[in-house]
Amino acid sequence: MRLATMLLATLLPLAASPALAQSLEQMAGQMIVVGFVGNGVDDKGVAALRAEIAAGDIGGVMYLKTNVASRKAVEAMNTAFREAAPAGLPPFITLDQEGGLVERLDSAAGFKEIPDAASVAAKNTPAEARGIYDGQAQGVAAWGFNVNFAPVVDLSVNPNNQVIAKYGRAFGKDGKLVAEYAAEVIAAHHAAGLLTSLKHFPGHGSSTADSHEGFVDITKTWKDSELEPYRELISGGYDDMVMIGHLIDTNVDPSGMPSSLSKPWIEDVLRGKLGFKGVVITDDLEMGAIRDHFSLKETVLNAVRAGVDVLLFSNTAYQRATLGDEVRAILLAEAEADPAFKARIEESFARIVALKSRIGAENVQPQ
Repeated sequence: MRLATMLLATLLPLAASPALAQSLEQMAGQMIVVGFVGNGVDDKGVAALRAEIAAGDIGGVMYLKTNVASRKAVEAMNTAFREAAPAGLPPFITLDQEGGLVERLDSAAGFKEIPDAASVAAKNTPAEARGIYDGQAQGVAAWGFNVNFAPVVDLSVNPNNQVIAKYGRAFGKDGKLVAEYAAEVIAAHHAAGLLTSLKHFPGHGSSTADSHEGFVDITKTWKDSELEPYRELISGGYDDMVMIGHLIDTNVDPSGMPSSLSKPWIEDVLRGKLGFKGVVITDDLEMGAIRDHFSLKETVLNAVRAGVDVLLFSNTAYQRATLGDEVRAILLAEAEADPAFKARIEESFARIVALKSRIGAENVQPQ
């Protein structure tokens, strides 16, 4: 009961979408978040992104460590990104700042680091952890970001896991307790005006391989208990973002599609069974699990048809300034040929705009 009450208290009601007469081109653009080359406001790659944001051609940007030279440089870039955006469509300015080894802002750049999730849980109750994440969230917001791809709600059920357990990214192996810690992370970020993303749906903790490198088949290892944090948080009112991993479970999707491209996982399980109403975002679509097996066109079309709202590209493997244009062209060509695909773009746009209306708002309601 405490979890549901706390989450509901920290969430603003979904605002009605702004009355913006958007073209289909701009609707499709809002579904694209890309990484970039550069670490200063005057860099060519940054200038190109500003122009794309101004035109509504992309919906947001993703930072990696290579983009972080100093706080001053990051703040200047993020200010430029925000100022370039059309009215009512602030860009998602995103990063992975979990704590521990998975972070883009570190002490070398002047950011106060925090321990990884496993260390936080080992030494603090969920309530005690709140202060740690308040500090983290306030710092992330102060540097000009508005989306942190956190918290991790994977369960640490495989001690030999190469992606989660190895780096201490999970709060534990009990779903309800993981949800308690995650709720504190979410509340801290909402209080700082930040959006969050649960990851990596449907659960990377039992896997025996790394989706950065190639296909990850969890058919024999995954258990329904790995959905428990999602059940707890979504039933408590969570509706920011859920990040979909690139995980294969032929018990759920006999086609063998990775979860990020799988309608059974996204529409049937996440939206249908769990009732998630927020924005679905992919994990980086340039990981080996996707890039090595699907063309860019196949990736984009399968993801959107599966129910994805935001397509995330780190722009490291493809690494070209035209990537956003290429993705948008694929979306528009398919929308022109298929009315059902066009309707999917419009549906995603409505969810994205509703979520963007909450950027910068302090989501703590008066007591």
